[in-house]
This record gives sequence, structure tokens and C-alpha cells, in this order.
Amino acid sequence: MKVIATTRKAQGTGASRRLRRADKLPGILYGGSEPAAPIELEHNPIFFALRKEKFHASILTMELDGVEQLVILRDFQMHPYKPQVLHIDFQRINPNEEVTMRVPLHFHGEEVSPAVKISKCIISHTVSYVEVACLPRDLPEFIDVDLSTIEEGQTLHSSALPVPAGVRVVTDSVVASVITPVEEEIIGAPAAEGAEAAAAPAAAAEAK
Repeated sequence: MKVIATTRKAQGTGASRRLRRADKLPGILYGGSEPAAPIELEHNPIFFALRKEKFHASILTMELDGVEQLVILRDFQMHPYKPQVLHIDFQRINPNEEVTMRVPLHFHGEEVSPAVKISKCIISHTVSYVEVACLPRDLPEFIDVDLSTIEEGQTLHSSALPVPAGVRVVTDSVVASVITPVEEEIIGAPAAEGAEAAAAPAAAAEAK
């Protein structure tokens, strides 16, 4: 995916407000051997790109003042109630150096798993992404999580996920667990039967 930006000459709160009124987005580009650079971008393309999963977990190409370089999205700030991006941060990437990124998980197969089909359990997705480390060219767009063989009582850890060659999971965490439903007990019925039994002798005594 490609991002087009220009160097932002005017800085400060007032300048940022003027940019936003002109449908521009202030941002910052940092990292690598170069100093941090204030940038500005067209707001709407970024606003719609942020809705795409790939934009958050991919190596992006930024064209800054006509010169292309590799970057990743590091942070962004949204308006508390307006559909508006207030600020965005990108980091420069060296194609020959390892990068650490959050990669989304795509779950499938749980509906045919023994945990669901046989044991009538519920499978909980405890996280939606994992952190991986790899060279930029090896970064996967997502990691496939097959739950078709998971059984009652099992948990699936990120260390057990199949990842492409050259990619390693940074931290081990639970990504899915099987929850056994708790059967509801019907209470109150025995008490009602006891009340009816106690009322019967009393009714008989009144009849006499």
C-alpha cells in the first residue's frame, strides 16, 4: 500500500488546526538514521485506509516529496466523536533489518471441532493479534489459526501457531481456549412440593 505525504513546514497547534480545516492530516515520520520529519497528508485517503486491516499490519511505501521509502504505521489519534483523524505517526523501515509488528489472527474451523460438535463447548478467542519479528519482506499479512481439531479442556498458544519461514512469534500467549458451558440447575421445585405436602394436612383439619 502506498501513502503520499509532503513535508509540513508550519508547525504548532494553530498550524495543525488550519491543516485539519483544509482536510489535511498532520503527522510525523521518524526512525532510521534521519531526524524526525513533520509531514502532512490528505485526510480522507488515510481515514479510509485505517479501516483496512492490511494498513495496520503491512510494510507501507511512503512517497515523501517525490521520494519513496518503506514505513510502518506506528500510532494515530482519532477525534473523540467526529469521524476525523487528528494525527498519525509512521516509522521508517530498513529492508535489511528485523522489524517487530502486530499481525492479525484469522480464526476458522471451530464449528467442526470436537470441542463444539461433540462436547458442545464454546471457543473463546482471547486475542486478535500476535507480535512477530522478521525482515520486512517476510512479514505476513495475517496468521491463519485452524481450530478444527481443538478439544474440550484445551488451550491454544501463540507458540504453536504455524508461521512462515523467517518469522518468529515474540511472546507466548493464549490465543484461544475452550469454555465448558455450566448447566443451570432448577431450584425451588422441591420446596414447592414440600409446601403442598404441608398444606394437605392443614386443609384436612379445617374440613373436620
